[in-house]
Amino acid sequence: MGRAYQNRKDSMAKTSDAKAKVYSKYGRELYVCAKSGGIDPDGNLALRGLIDRAKKDQVPTHVIEKAIDKAKGGGGEDFAPIRYEGFGPGGCKVIVDCLTDNPNRTFGDVRQCFTKTKCKIGTQGVVSHMFDHAAILVFDHADEDIILEALLSADVDVTDIESSDGKITVFTPHSEYFKAKQALIDLLGSIDFDVDEIQFIPKEFMTMNPDDVELFDKFLDLLNDLDDVQNIYHDVTI
Repeated sequence: MGRAYQNRKDSMAKTSDAKAKVYSKYGRELYVCAKSGGIDPDGNLALRGLIDRAKKDQVPTHVIEKAIDKAKGGGGEDFAPIRYEGFGPGGCKVIVDCLTDNPNRTFGDVRQCFTKTKCKIGTQGVVSHMFDHAAILVFDHADEDIILEALLSADVDVTDIESSDGKITVFTPHSEYFKAKQALIDLLGSIDFDVDEIQFIPKEFMTMNPDDVELFDKFLDLLNDLDDVQNIYHDVTI
């Protein structure tokens, strides 16, 4: 699988308005994760990883705590995940993951992003089969064999494992995320993961025609401006 993946958050926001959007998206995801899996990070590995990512993206502690506190009551807003797929500028493959309390609104908004940039939104599965839905765990460790042995002993299906510059990168199917992470924690105790995510990784990447780059940037900007959009995956080599 190699090192051909990118963090879900493209870059740190450079303006207060953009930062507010990042905080809002993290807040929504934290709320949904805590509401569905429990507010205790020690018992909810997905929440623990999400909190760590939020901190690394410099999301303020009060934003994180507010989202988790909001989930304590069990009521409140009812967000549901929804995924859209299609073809972006230059024929690139695109997957858009959203959290929404109004699927009709979200579909209309996402479809408009495709339409404004002369792209085509498709049906479910139209491009996702050309991606690997994988869990990625990156952390400090020097011995790849010890890590692999621990994962295999825990009956984790390891897709790939790499060692470079004192970092271990583990790839597993997305369904193995919790088992893999728990096996690593059992082995090493507390771990500061550089990457702790589930992503769609293209099986093959494409190089975009320079004439399409400006439209592609506009397409991503339009999607990122939508409150309901959480993550965007594509097969373009940046």
